[in-house]
Amino acid sequence: MASARFASGLSGVCLAVALPMVSAQVNADTTESRPAIKTNRWQEDWSVLANPTLRTAPLDSLKYISLSSDNPQTYLSLGSTLRERFEMNDASAFGTRNVARDRYLLQRFQVHADLHFNENWRVFTQLEDVRAYDKTTIGGADQNRTDLRLAFLEYTKKLGDNTFKARVGRQDFAFDLQRFISSRDGPNVRQSFDALWADWETGLWRFIAIASRPVQYQDERHFDDRSNHEFRFHMLRAERLVGGSNELSAYVGLYERDDASYLDASGAEHRNIFDARLGGAADGYDWDLEAMGQTGSVGAKSIRAWAAGSRVGYTFADISWTPRLGLQLDAASGDRNNGDGTLGTFNPLFPNGYYFSLGGYTGYANILHVKPSITIKPIAKLSIQTALGLQWRETTEDAVYVQPNIAVAGTAGQGSRWTGAYGQVRTDYAFTGNLSGAIEAVHYDVGQSVRDAGGHDSNYLGVELKLSW
Repeated sequence: MASARFASGLSGVCLAVALPMVSAQVNADTTESRPAIKTNRWQEDWSVLANPTLRTAPLDSLKYISLSSDNPQTYLSLGSTLRERFEMNDASAFGTRNVARDRYLLQRFQVHADLHFNENWRVFTQLEDVRAYDKTTIGGADQNRTDLRLAFLEYTKKLGDNTFKARVGRQDFAFDLQRFISSRDGPNVRQSFDALWADWETGLWRFIAIASRPVQYQDERHFDDRSNHEFRFHMLRAERLVGGSNELSAYVGLYERDDASYLDASGAEHRNIFDARLGGAADGYDWDLEAMGQTGSVGAKSIRAWAAGSRVGYTFADISWTPRLGLQLDAASGDRNNGDGTLGTFNPLFPNGYYFSLGGYTGYANILHVKPSITIKPIAKLSIQTALGLQWRETTEDAVYVQPNIAVAGTAGQGSRWTGAYGQVRTDYAFTGNLSGAIEAVHYDVGQSVRDAGGHDSNYLGVELKLSW
């Protein structure tokens, strides 16, 4: 049924391809066993602990606090997540901003309360305290002192084989491989939206409608985040299972900012979005194909932008360590004619840093990207991925971009299309269902165009531990 397959708005099959060890944490829950800890804590359902025989872990009395002797669906569940990540970076934007090598600790601490009034109504709240210790330059995604990250009211109603869901309040959402719409789990501060959400699940179909304002993170004092009244994002989306387990989806969206700035345009941005995706797996193969077109206007200029991404792979299930050979291809338009009436620079919307690497050296604009990889699993809880990324510009008239969508100064209209190559090694290990760790290293060898702009080869190292209860 679609309600089970698409329960999160995030493709489980394709996320497992993107982040191999996350799938070890995000296993499908069943009513016969304890639920698994999930990246998005609001997706967990601890009502199964109404059965006393499943309360086998410490503090289970706080994971399921019964509020009614008559209805097991009336309960309160508490939880927390602590993520510590040490990072070393040779500086953002390949050192073109004259920032010295940086070593720092990123800390994310979250606590949440999930209150279920009955089988139809719930309120979920989550507080977050995010710190960047000893970081030379602190950006908007690095630090956010104690604030309200999530607070929404949800209504769920089953009508025969169909399910209706609605949420209102501060929430997050992510779709597919999170190329363009993510909850931004890679950076330190996750992305939230003050939004209205509604969806209808029937048979193999799911229909979603969203009206939202992204949250504006202030970090001047506690509890100062607010809806960004100058920034709006809305969507209508349809999903369907085809051919058994293939996931086909399409959506139209509207992305608006009152004061946008690009290299060749500025002013009010009204960007229309058209996206389609197919993902699935069969007989050892896995695939995820997505394409997006963008129209609209920025100031007096019209928008004509596009992007396409694919990840395909084959897993040798009968070979020791079950190696997976993968190939990632990405392309996104740049602005080919500076000074004309059209802006061709693609806007990646709300990307997740995990998609390319945590180093932040690769943005999804004006890019041609080829990335072969191999992933092995020496033991059940350990995954090791090695990859080589090759990167060009779609046009030399536009700049080289780094995450999330930042132009490298001095590259637009200069040099060749070749941007550079990077090597990536990532190791994930699930110590337990509650504790996981990861190490990622990236070395980027820049091309001559970046060197001429004052950049240099760059290195990134991240070491992470995450404890969830």
